[in-house]
Amino acid sequence: MRAICFNFRVHQPFRYRRYRFFDIGNDHYYYDDYSNETILRKVADRCYLPVNKLMLGLIKKYKGKFKISFSITGTVLEQFELYAPEVLESFQALAKTGQVEFLSETYSHSLVSLKNRDAFEAQIKKHDDLIEKFFGQKPKVFRNTEMIYSDEIGAVIADLGFKAMLTEGPKHVLGWKSPNFLYCNVINPRLKVLMRNFKLSDDIGFRFSNEAWNEYPLTAGKFVNWICDDEKDEIFNLFLDYESLGEHQSEETGILDFMKDLPAQVFKKKNLKFATPTEITEEYQPISAVSVPYNISWADEERDLTAWLGNEMQHEAFDNLYELQDRIAQVQDEALLKDWNFLQVSDHFYYMSTKFFAGNNGRNINPFESPYEAFINYMNVLSDFKLRLNSIVPKNKVDQELSALQRIIDSKEEKIKKYEAELKKLKVTKRTKKAKT
Repeated sequence: MRAICFNFRVHQPFRYRRYRFFDIGNDHYYYDDYSNETILRKVADRCYLPVNKLMLGLIKKYKGKFKISFSITGTVLEQFELYAPEVLESFQALAKTGQVEFLSETYSHSLVSLKNRDAFEAQIKKHDDLIEKFFGQKPKVFRNTEMIYSDEIGAVIADLGFKAMLTEGPKHVLGWKSPNFLYCNVINPRLKVLMRNFKLSDDIGFRFSNEAWNEYPLTAGKFVNWICDDEKDEIFNLFLDYESLGEHQSEETGILDFMKDLPAQVFKKKNLKFATPTEITEEYQPISAVSVPYNISWADEERDLTAWLGNEMQHEAFDNLYELQDRIAQVQDEALLKDWNFLQVSDHFYYMSTKFFAGNNGRNINPFESPYEAFINYMNVLSDFKLRLNSIVPKNKVDQELSALQRIIDSKEEKIKKYEAELKKLKVTKRTKKAKT
């Protein structure tokens, strides 16, 4: 039997408000609550709620034969709790069917795997604890932020006990080989590697509604026939943004009808089925190790990291952020740690990209008018965050002295406010007594 393996990424960042230079040191709240709630509600109404309802209906209709998997970030789960708890409940209903697998991720959808192993592992644990809390599953398969993968990252994931990892299947890595087989990590062969069929995935995620496409319109029957073209293929890894269904590709394009009809067309074929990533690792054997000495991702034609780390602004912001890592390890303040997690979201670095600023690629909508504006805004937030961090974990002796002086000033200001309040209260009492006499 050959298998179709669906994995949907579900992610929304906490977007920053316009944070000005004069806000630094004066206002420690960074978030654009209106945009975050508005966008989350819009995507919930167009994608999450109707598509989850569709998926639940398909699972029930085909009695366990239709299976999918999700990679849900910690940031979007927090937004569900804040703005759309019914969306979280709809994902929980899918989890209860037993036909939906939830994968491991980095909690903040961050690029931390490129910087610090301990912090990388801590984010994975934080994310997986949340998945277990909400969905009752302990993830067995890992999907890194933006499908970033290398031999070394895969070896780390193997050390953490995961069975498999998802990544892109680019031509410059596979060469003549096909992504339609299972592979293993070249350093630690115990880790299975599922490689994305980018052509078939992007046919659904990007080209589906393109009337200039020579295969338009795409029907479920046509799509399944493409899958069945080569009988030697074993697995078809279709990894895409969940928002492609109903949001990037609106319901009016017919995308939901396509998904509704797809299982029926698949089950017409006797040798074709759906499987989750864990089932793939258990039922299929790797045909070889795959060598990925340099980092790859699922972005752009290059399938590299230049969407997030392709210019000097991005590198400066990235390096300035992670130079704080050692001191962050000493922090216990929950508010500061939450802001630290949200500072790491990969979207912030994407907004600074100069590669394709002339237009958005559908995966990330840029709220800034230019990459430079995105950079300045982020660095302003980071500067204020550093001031707060310095007050708790000073960087050097000068910072320690400044921090001590600041605490003395803060203490005196609190006393002054207290005395002013007491004085005001005494004056009111005195006026009241005088009025009575």
